Amino acid sequence: MRELTSHKVNGLNELLRIEVLDEPGQGNACHRYRVSPTIGNALGVTIDFQNGPLGKYPNGLSNEALLAIVQDRLEGFQSGPFACDDNYQALQAVLEANRWLQKRTRGN
Repeated sequence: MRELTSHKVNGLNELLRIEVLDEPGQGNACHRYRVSPTIGNALGVTIDFQNGPLGKYPNGLSNEALLAIVQDRLEGFQSGPFACDDNYQALQAVLEANRWLQKRTRGN
């Protein structure tokens, strides 16, 4: 198990531990992560990404699905009292990342 730290800037992110729970698979990417607080009683969450080709049913999230959640949150911030250029730029980057992933998935 290894811990990710690139999210730690200050405040909330300093109090969140992200652990990689599996070894890289076929594509050399990991599939299982746990995000948990380092203090308090809040429960952590395990995030499972799709592992292997799509069978009859998905077995986890796609990168695109996770980015759609982040996109929705940033759009919410931009339509409320926390609108700012930093959120706008982050939203544009998420939209671009999703476009590239969708292009890759479509194979063109």
